[in-house]
Amino acid sequence: MGLPNPKLFILPLVLILLLHIGKGDVQLNYYSESCPRAEEIVQEEVQKLYQKHGNTAVSWVRNLFHDCMVESCDASLMLDSVNGTISEKTSVRSFGMRNFKYINTIKDALERECPMTVSCADIVALSARDAIVLLRGPYITMRTGRRDSRESHINEVEELIPNHNDTIPFVLSRFQSIGIDTESTVALLGAHSVGRVHCANLVHRLYPNTDPSIDPEYAEYLKGRCPNPNPNPKDIEYARNDRVTPMVLDNMYYKNLLSHKGLLLVDQGLVSDPSTAPFVELMASNNTYFHRRFADAVLLLSENNPLTGDKGEIRKDCRFINRE
Repeated sequence: MGLPNPKLFILPLVLILLLHIGKGDVQLNYYSESCPRAEEIVQEEVQKLYQKHGNTAVSWVRNLFHDCMVESCDASLMLDSVNGTISEKTSVRSFGMRNFKYINTIKDALERECPMTVSCADIVALSARDAIVLLRGPYITMRTGRRDSRESHINEVEELIPNHNDTIPFVLSRFQSIGIDTESTVALLGAHSVGRVHCANLVHRLYPNTDPSIDPEYAEYLKGRCPNPNPNPKDIEYARNDRVTPMVLDNMYYKNLLSHKGLLLVDQGLVSDPSTAPFVELMASNNTYFHRRFADAVLLLSENNPLTGDKGEIRKDCRFINRE
C-alpha cells in the first residue's frame, strides 16, 4: 500500500482551519487585559503539579477529549454531582479518569490573581496544551474566551464519546459529527501513546481466547499484567499504552500498531480499516508529521462549540455551578 503524500493534505487543512477561526468568539490572548498572567499561571501550576505527580499530564489531555467531545468545550466534565446535577465523571466512559481535583488547584491560583475572570473551560484547554509540551509533544497556540456550562451533559456522554471496543467506522462518525476528519481522528488517537489502561478494558482480548490480531509475545506480556480474566475495576491492574516511551507523546504508538501491539481494540482497528491504515503508516514513519497533525486536531477539538459572550458563566469553583 502506497503512503499518501503529506503535501496533499496541507491546503485542505489550512482551509479548514481558516474557516474554523470564525466559529465562536474565542481569540488569541483573550485575557491580555483582564488577567495578563492567566496563561503563565496555568503553565506554572501545570509544571508544579507534573513535578509532584507525573501522571497529571496524561489526565489533562484526557480531560480535554472528554470535555470537548460532549456538546461543547465548556468544563461540564468538571461538575460534581450535587443539587440534582449528575456528574459526567460518573459515566462508564469516565472509568479510570483521575486528578480532577488539580483543575481546581489551578483555578484557585487564578482566583487569587484575577477573581471570577478565567473560566474552567479555558483551564481545561490550556492545561492540556501545557501537558502536551511536558509529554514532549508539540506546542499548540490556543485561543481562549470559553465560558463554563451551567449544566452537566451526562445523558449525552455515552452516545458522543467512543468506547474502547467500538468499530472504526463508528469512531470516525463520532469525530466527524464535530468536524474532525479521518486523518485528524487517527492523529488524536495518538494520545494513546502515553498513559495506561486498566485490565478491565483489556481482558476481552485475552480470555478465553487471545485476539489473533495481537502479536503472540505481546499477548503473553499482557496476560502477565492482567492474569485475572475478571479483574476488579477498583484494583490497580493495568498495562502501559506504550512500553518503549510510556510518557512521551510520539509516533511509537503507530509503530506498535504496525507490529500488532495495539493495546485496545480500537487502536489495532486503525491498521485493519482501509480508510485509516495509510495514515497509521504515514505517522509511524514521520514523528514530525504526526506532531503537526496532532496539533491541528487538538486545536479543532478544543474549539468545538464553545460557550462565549453571555452564554454560560465563569465559575468560581470548577466543581459547582455558581449560586444565583
